[in-house]
Amino acid sequence: QVQLVESGGGSVQAGGSLRLSCVASGYSSSTYCMGWFRQAPGKVREGVVARYPRSGSTYYADSVKGRFTVSQDNAKNTLYLQMNSLKPEDTAMYYCAAAPYCSRGSWALTGEYRYWGQGTQVTVSS
Repeated sequence: QVQLVESGGGSVQAGGSLRLSCVASGYSSSTYCMGWFRQAPGKVREGVVARYPRSGSTYYADSVKGRFTVSQDNAKNTLYLQMNSLKPEDTAMYYCAAAPYCSRGSWALTGEYRYWGQGTQVTVSS
């Protein structure tokens, strides 16, 4: 059974940092496109970053470039999201997701992702 479990969310002040983790089970995350998405209240779910090991590509949303960094530990089947210089507008529920494939044109499309975690809340206060 495929499962994605996120952790690491919390409440921080603006300018602070958090590191999110997503542990995958039931498949090898190194063969899938792994992404982080977020959804704020009343807003659509948006792509934050995706990493596709098979192509060696990583895609970031413009809003997080230079502040967020994705990494992956294949031995632990875990995806990480290091978030620095957090802003109040980063407040959202953050979700980990997995897709068989992704590209520059598809990585941020929620419909491309087959598996989703339950989410972890990130709250940034000003």
